[in-house]
Amino acid sequence: MPSDIQRFALMSGAAILLLLLATWAFGGFEGLSPVGVFSLFVGVILSVVVGVGLMALVFYSSRSDRDEAAYRLGRDLDND
Repeated sequence: MPSDIQRFALMSGAAILLLLLATWAFGGFEGLSPVGVFSLFVGVILSVVVGVGLMALVFYSSRSDRDEAAYRLGRDLDND
């Protein structure tokens, strides 16, 4: 069973893909060559993957208390 982060990533990707397909179905890409449409799809999907991946790393880092340990270490070094 996928974790919450995996489920979120899958649902986000599916929502973006459905939006792109709906835009294509209603003629939103008229005037673009097939290469342009393909590039647009790839660019949007890669941007979403990077964004979701970075947000997942932020949430993972926040929940693992590693941020707090680094903060305490930096604070201790400043006091010396």
